[in-house]
Amino acid sequence: MTSRGRGRQRTAPFPRLGPVGEPIPISTGTAQLEVESDGSVLLLVNGVPSSHLDPDPAHLVFEYMRWMQLSIRLWLQEQPERAQALQVAHLGGAGCSLPRAVAAEWPRSRQIVIELDGILAESVREWFDLPRSPQLRVRTGDAAEALAQWREGRFDVLVRDVFAGSVTPPSLTGAEAARHAARVLAPGGLYLANSAAPPGTRILADEIATLSESFAHVEAIAEPAHLSGKRRGNCVILASQSPLPAQLDRALRSDPVSVRLAGGDRIRALRAAGRIASDS
Repeated sequence: MTSRGRGRQRTAPFPRLGPVGEPIPISTGTAQLEVESDGSVLLLVNGVPSSHLDPDPAHLVFEYMRWMQLSIRLWLQEQPERAQALQVAHLGGAGCSLPRAVAAEWPRSRQIVIELDGILAESVREWFDLPRSPQLRVRTGDAAEALAQWREGRFDVLVRDVFAGSVTPPSLTGAEAARHAARVLAPGGLYLANSAAPPGTRILADEIATLSESFAHVEAIAEPAHLSGKRRGNCVILASQSPLPAQLDRALRSDPVSVRLAGGDRIRALRAAGRIASDS
């Protein structure tokens, strides 16, 4: 994932921001805040860039989050009645960049974030002045356990953005997790998963194969070099029991990154190359 400042000189708009440029102890290690020249703030967790919060809540700097935001927007255009009471769950939170953007664009939405690190969850709410409950609830807990416990059909959109080091834990990429993801979504609901795979691995193919067992429609957004396995990158996998937004591929072409939507034959090839993943 990468971040890009836009050259705007501005004082950081987060008056309760924690110490800048130094390690801050959290439950799972350390966090660090870096203020960039345009007033945005980069949050690193254990040295890894985990969130980038812009002065404009609706603006997302990380590419894969923009792709998720666009996917939700186009999905809602095809069923606008959902926007009046949109229910969104986020597995993984860090700085809550995407939940903050969703709240800004769809203020009547109700969101819940599951974040493993309790100190981080408390801190980011203070640092970034996140929307309060019931608009945005941040809960400390294990994402896989929360997913298994939620009732059937509870959410319109489910987002997975959880990493242990450089990969998502197997408890969130296996067949049981896929079945739970399909179960907790309302009919026609949208699942968005951030998948990152080192070159030469089968992680993306395995995820496609596994999700295809539980969802009727699976597609993926990625740069061509990532889809071909030539380099590491963030890929957004979309899954639903209903057809995915028809205009997404065309809309992605306006993104600053050269990115494509993989569907049809490309997804079938990835599915054939993968295997159903276990949850451990």
